[in-house]
Amino acid sequence: MPHLSDLIRRYTALKTADLEWLHALVSDWQLLADLSFADLVLWVRLRDDSGWVAVSQMRPTTGPTAFQDDLVETFLRDDEPGSTETAPLTPQAVARRALIDRAWNEGRICREGDPDWSGGVPVREETIPVRREGNLLGVIQRSTNLSSARTPSRLELTYLQSASDLAQMIAEGEFPFSDQGPLMVRSPRVGDGLLRLDQDGRVVYASPNALSAYRRLGLTADLVGTRLARTTLDLALTGDPRDESLNWTASGRIPQEAEVEARGSTIQLRSIPLVISGVRTGALIMVRDVTELRRRERELMTKDATIREIHHRVKNNLQTVAALLRLQARRLQIPEGRAALDEAVRRVGSIAIVHEMLSHTPDEIVDFDDIADRVIEMAAEVSSTGTAVVPRRNGNFGLLSALVATPLSMVLTELVQNAVEHGLAYGPGNIEVAVRREDPLPGAEDAGSRLMIQVRDSGGGLPEEFDVEGTTSLGLQIVRTLVVGELGGRLEFRPREGGGTEVAIELPVEHEEQMPVP
Repeated sequence: MPHLSDLIRRYTALKTADLEWLHALVSDWQLLADLSFADLVLWVRLRDDSGWVAVSQMRPTTGPTAFQDDLVETFLRDDEPGSTETAPLTPQAVARRALIDRAWNEGRICREGDPDWSGGVPVREETIPVRREGNLLGVIQRSTNLSSARTPSRLELTYLQSASDLAQMIAEGEFPFSDQGPLMVRSPRVGDGLLRLDQDGRVVYASPNALSAYRRLGLTADLVGTRLARTTLDLALTGDPRDESLNWTASGRIPQEAEVEARGSTIQLRSIPLVISGVRTGALIMVRDVTELRRRERELMTKDATIREIHHRVKNNLQTVAALLRLQARRLQIPEGRAALDEAVRRVGSIAIVHEMLSHTPDEIVDFDDIADRVIEMAAEVSSTGTAVVPRRNGNFGLLSALVATPLSMVLTELVQNAVEHGLAYGPGNIEVAVRREDPLPGAEDAGSRLMIQVRDSGGGLPEEFDVEGTTSLGLQIVRTLVVGELGGRLEFRPREGGGTEVAIELPVEHEEQMPVP
């Protein structure tokens, strides 16, 4: 389905500021749909002023929908009217167009006198003009399915009155709020719990869910008739200074969110001041019990901290092992044994670098560029040949999971070390590690990207009898096992153009956008 921004830019002449206002409205109009028990459709004028196009739609979670089909990108034109650009105008579309035009021309909320039965169920139609800074941007069609109509309870009457106030604020340009603070990831919804306050901040209605939430905070009396801000602060008192943002939120004076903790429970509050004709008449306070959610978040934070501590200790232990191997190598008189221990030190060191990076991130994801630079430099510096080597990296590895980063660091260590000790054994040269990501083609079944790596040296090149599958080199056997066996990639050794050797590696990796950013 097309996005709101795409539709508005494609079909209308609205400016960027108008688009941002409509974005804010649409991001928060689930509230109006739920309070109204009604479907909402946003209509805006076409660029040539020849009619209307529907750019967004919302269904209620508190009642039955009036529209089984999506109306987004539906047109109501003057010259070619109808539900599409070429379909004939139906009687239902005629009535809809007339009601939308009336709200636009008169700048007020309009309602049909009788329900519309053309779809088989009774639907009450209303239209609400959308205003920003005195200018009309569009019209909201509010359609209520009356098939399950019955005598409304006090809860439903409060919902409907609140919806009426909110619709009037939209028509007057008072909603959405331009000065609203940042909302939390999951704001309370109407069904989570609703309080209605009067002009003085006293509770005039409390839904059962909202009352239950306050009971968990320790409230023993009734909420109705109390000043919510004072009650909330009294429940939240723990000896700490009072949270001023909580006071303002619970009083309903500003559009804001806050949380209150007491007796092991955490309650999230969202305040929506009701301002009609420039006068604050009260507020809606939506309430949600987030105790279990916050408990799980704390557990995850504790688990993340534990995992990072484990990585830190593993890194320390690996460095200790490397130091012991290094001491042992110094005591050996056999050159072959000393060289073998030196190689083990490099391998352990490359793994320790990955764990060091993982100890600083909340996820099992690392920026491998830093690891690659350190591994390349370490492998070149500790080479025993004494050859002057200039290693460099060209391109970016980006974010990699620990499952890929650990074996890949060992692969780079072995390849750089092999290039120094064999490719550049008889003179100075340079080593380049080139890398790039290749995203999958559109429609490809493999949704992951591929990492293309080339390790190049300017040395003497490969011997004629070289065979990577039959090699006796432990380092190259490790490279082949890790690349082909563990990482599921491809490995190729080939002569480098202009002299030297190039090792090409192709690895399947998860796309960056599919992984959380550390």
